[in-house]
Amino acid sequence: MATVTLTGPQVRAAVSMPDAIDAVRAALLDLDGGLFEQPTRTVLGAGRFLVMAAHHRPTGSTIVKSLSLNFDRAPAVVGAVTWTDTRHTDQLVADAASITALRTGAIVGVATDLLAPAEARRMVLIGAGGQAADQVRAVHAVRPLRTLTVVNRDLDKAKHLIAALNAELGGISETTAVGSGPAAEEALADAEIVCCATSTATPLFTADMLPERVHVNAIGAYRPDMRELPSELLADATVLVDQREAALEESGEILHAIAAGLVGESDLVELGAALRTGVPQPRRRTVFKAVGIAVQDWAIARLLAAKTLPGWEEAR
Repeated sequence: MATVTLTGPQVRAAVSMPDAIDAVRAALLDLDGGLFEQPTRTVLGAGRFLVMAAHHRPTGSTIVKSLSLNFDRAPAVVGAVTWTDTRHTDQLVADAASITALRTGAIVGVATDLLAPAEARRMVLIGAGGQAADQVRAVHAVRPLRTLTVVNRDLDKAKHLIAALNAELGGISETTAVGSGPAAEEALADAEIVCCATSTATPLFTADMLPERVHVNAIGAYRPDMRELPSELLADATVLVDQREAALEESGEILHAIAAGLVGESDLVELGAALRTGVPQPRRRTVFKAVGIAVQDWAIARLLAAKTLPGWEEAR
């Protein structure tokens, strides 16, 4: 019996963003097909500790992720993802921060590929923290960007992110870092894709700041007391979620909009179902709201297991 341990850089070296997007897309289809057991996420210490698990029946494999969250430290996410399966005695233990950022970016890539206009090339990213870079990597993988604006209260942090992404990705002809205020509103008014990756408790913008046709991803808020999006936007958009049960328990945006009578539970479309059957009655504005589910972590861990565990082969 062997335990393979992977650091954050090793996870990054093993899994590309396009591969992560494909893996998460396949996992969501399996989730919609009833091939996973996925208990509700355990939340401890007022949301500072999370424990998530998923079991994939066809491969006899399971992941468990445990982590702590503290947005006043760097990195904000610290923990481990453990992979085991019933056919082998070897196991994998990998850095949770890198897997979490990678899989969160990947699901945004899946949603953007499904929902954003094929010609969309202008993106606004709000937030420059640990999840931010993978939002850009994922969107750029499915909608090659011409324009990227990063909005962040700490302008130096936004500029640093822009510089790093320019060096890594290339091909984005116009990149700009702005703080909040008129410059941010001007960028939003011209956006085709908006990604929100913050820990705010209040909406980042009002619905009337956005163009009539836009796709919005929101991944930062994962508790009922957190909210990146205004309820009026959800009322005027086709709303997809990673999983309805999780969103109804953990998404402040969804819960607030339902309490205000602007959105009903039946209005929420799961991303896996939309991948399988299409988006029902899409509007000119689309929203993807994710709180994070364990099958995403399983998807990345499966790729890692296939590359690092001796003799492991996926059984489908």
